[in-house]
Amino acid sequence: MKILIVTQNFYPENFKINDLCLELTKRGHELTILTGKPNYPKGKFYEGYTFFSKHNEYYHGAKVIRVPVFPRGKGLGIELFLNYISFAFFGSIFAFFHNKRYNFSFVFSVSPITAAIPGIIHKIIYGTKLVLWVQDLWPESVEVTGRLKSNNIKKYLLNLVKFIYGKSDEIFISSMLMKESISEKLDPNKNIDIKYMPNWAEDTFYHNVSDPKKYQNIMPYGFKIMFAGNIGSGQDISSILKAASKLKNNSNIKIIFVGDGSLKNYLIDQIANLKLKKIVYYVGSFPIEEMVHLYCHADMMLLSLRNELIYSHTVPGKFQSYLASKNPVIAMINGEVSRIIKKSGCGIVVNAGDYNALASELIKLSTLETSSFDEMGENGFNYYQNNFKKNNIVDYFLQSLNSYE
Repeated sequence: MKILIVTQNFYPENFKINDLCLELTKRGHELTILTGKPNYPKGKFYEGYTFFSKHNEYYHGAKVIRVPVFPRGKGLGIELFLNYISFAFFGSIFAFFHNKRYNFSFVFSVSPITAAIPGIIHKIIYGTKLVLWVQDLWPESVEVTGRLKSNNIKKYLLNLVKFIYGKSDEIFISSMLMKESISEKLDPNKNIDIKYMPNWAEDTFYHNVSDPKKYQNIMPYGFKIMFAGNIGSGQDISSILKAASKLKNNSNIKIIFVGDGSLKNYLIDQIANLKLKKIVYYVGSFPIEEMVHLYCHADMMLLSLRNELIYSHTVPGKFQSYLASKNPVIAMINGEVSRIIKKSGCGIVVNAGDYNALASELIKLSTLETSSFDEMGENGFNYYQNNFKKNNIVDYFLQSLNSYE
């Protein structure tokens, strides 16, 4: 099939759409990827890219067309707004003049949902079917930041989301709990299917070929809890630090952060301010290919999201990487991930924001035998095999869209 991929973020930025495009290309599908100039998460263009830099390149045989965007800067206020709106604007101009036929357009719908607008333009002008893969719920994901004060803007965003959903021919969701929110925004007279398509782990985690000697020199000694990935407001970093503060007198427990994000500097500052240098470590940000070599040093992987309804509907992509790499999970989270952890037996979960319970569980876990962690890791891997295996998910995705061939 010929598929137009619409995504504001793409390689070398680290998003699941990279892996999906690679898999679709391997299976013989012809992809054109409409995206922006890479600038996430640091907020400035990657080396070799500028606002006016080259527009066309290739990614494992797929054609990549990059439209100008304003970099997101610190991810706040006017900079973030311009980043969002610039991709929608320049992407729509490209889509308007891009007179090429596709079986369908596929929108990778992380924030912002405005990234879907170029796909809608191509549908209106050339009749291309539009398929969304929803990773973040809007406008909820904007409201939860606390920066959206105007009721008029809230109403406008809600109407925009309803418009985008209403223009879709199919909607895939990455968490089952998203269905209710999306259904409420759809016209009941329109027959738009909502289908479950979860994320999966990249092959580097699933095949789990790790080198335990690599990065050993940057790892502290003790019972190691590793937090990997985005260090942002949604991850409730403050509650993790509060739990760490309660563990100051425990010389065995070490909490290790690996990754980047808008709160990275806050994390580093708080480690010093709260005198947590003997228990909390920030070891840097690494390419995804290197993560498996870091994961292997952890006794457990840490997952946390803030105590907000929208986050209970979310399954962060790194959760699947934890399971695929056979690492047990300790989580401070509500909703879908909590349900999966309890059902699979892959780890321990406490309520979102309950840092007292997190600290207590870490103390208990630090005394367990290695066999207990091996069992949890195997449970998680088995659950991954049955529910999150990439080949099975992509098979289902393509079978669902056979009617567009």
